[in-house]
Amino acid sequence: MLKIGVTGGIGCGKSAVTDYLSGKGIVIADADQAAKVIVEPGQPALKTIVNHFGSQILLDDDTLNRRALRDIIFNDPEQRRWLEQLTHPLVIERLRQELAVAQSPYVILVAPLLLEANLKGIVDRVLVIDTDPEQQIARTMARDGVSRTQVESILQAQASRAQRLSMADDIIDNSGSLDALHQQLDALHQRYLAMV
Repeated sequence: MLKIGVTGGIGCGKSAVTDYLSGKGIVIADADQAAKVIVEPGQPALKTIVNHFGSQILLDDDTLNRRALRDIIFNDPEQRRWLEQLTHPLVIERLRQELAVAQSPYVILVAPLLLEANLKGIVDRVLVIDTDPEQQIARTMARDGVSRTQVESILQAQASRAQRLSMADDIIDNSGSLDALHQQLDALHQRYLAMV
C-alpha cells in the first residue's frame, strides 16, 4: 500500500486537498481527527491532561476546551512540549492502526505536524500543500476567529515553509482557485495510481 503523507502549515488548504481525494475513493487517515479521539471523555490522555492543567480546560460537558488549551500551550513552549510528548505517541499508534486496515489504491495520512512529529518514517512520500504565508494567516483568522498574533505563534511552532518544501517529494500550490487546485490534484492522483 502506497502511503502518502500530506502536510502544510495552518491555513494552507490540507482539508480541501483531502476532501477532493476522498471523493475519488482514497482513504484518509487524519492526525487531527486521531488527536481529537485520544482526548475524548473516558480516554486516559484526557485524564492526564486535566491532572496536569486543571479542570479549567474542560467544558461544562466534560469535553476538552480546545481553545483554552491552545491559549496555554502556544504561550508556553514548555507546556506545548509536555502535551506533545503525551499525545504524539498515542496519535501515531492510532494512525498506524488506520493505515493497516485502509482499503484503497493508495492511502493519505494528513498531518499538519508530519515533520515535527517524526511521522515521515511511516509514509512512502511527502506531499506538501503550499501557499503564500499571508494567505495562510488570513484564512486561519477567518476560519478560526483568532487573532493574527495567535496564528503567527502557531506558525512559529510548526516547521518553516522552507523546511517543509525541502522534505517534499511532491508539492501542490494552493494559492489559486479551487479549480486550479483540483487540476493539480487530478494529475497527482493519476501519478500516484501509476505507482501502485
